[in-house]
Formats: sequence, structure tokens, C-alpha cells
Amino acid sequence: QCQLSGLWRNEQDSLMEISAVRDDGDFQGKYLTRVTLAGGCARASPLKGAQQQPSEGGWPTFAFTVRWDKFSNATTAFAGQCFVDTGGKETLTTMWLLREAVGSLEEDWKATR
Repeated sequence: QCQLSGLWRNEQDSLMEISAVRDDGDFQGKYLTRVTLAGGCARASPLKGAQQQPSEGGWPTFAFTVRWDKFSNATTAFAGQCFVDTGGKETLTTMWLLREAVGSLEEDWKATR
């Protein structure tokens, strides 16, 4: 079974640390991105999420948000699934949406990546 708790690294060399997943599926942690909107050095940002409890033999789905409030006025929502290959390696696959603050309703079209 795939365990979300622990330290994860993505292909961009960003780090995510998830604390223990509670019995109800809730979890929290920290995300340190190497990719920033403003450039420069990023700081650890808080994340909160939930894991769907997998059915027997299934791989869990999950979602979490990261609030980039230390260096950017943006929030990212991630949704994904955890897999384990035949060698025992755990892999998270995710899709994300980043919402950046804009100054007006007319600029709303460019606020989501």
C-alpha cells in the first residue's frame, strides 16, 4: 500500500514533506518549491490535504493545497494518486492549478495557470 507520509521530491527538485495521515485521511505538511513566480529563493510553505481511503488492493487518491503566502500572493491546488510499482517504489502523480491574485475582474482571465 502506498503511504503519503514522508519526504517527496519531484522532477523540478522541489520538496514536499507530509506528516502522518490521520485515520480520517487528513494530512498537513510543508512544500519547498524550486520554481517560483517571482524568481529568487523560495521558502517552505504550508500544505493541507486529504486522502481518500483506498479500497482493498486500490491506490489512494488525494488532494492538497499550498498557500505561497511567504513570497507570492498565490495558492495552488493539487490532485493526484499514489502508486507502488513491482519493485516497491512509491510514485505520486498529480495535476495542479495555480491561482494568482490579480487587480481586477477584467484581469481574471490570466489569473489561473
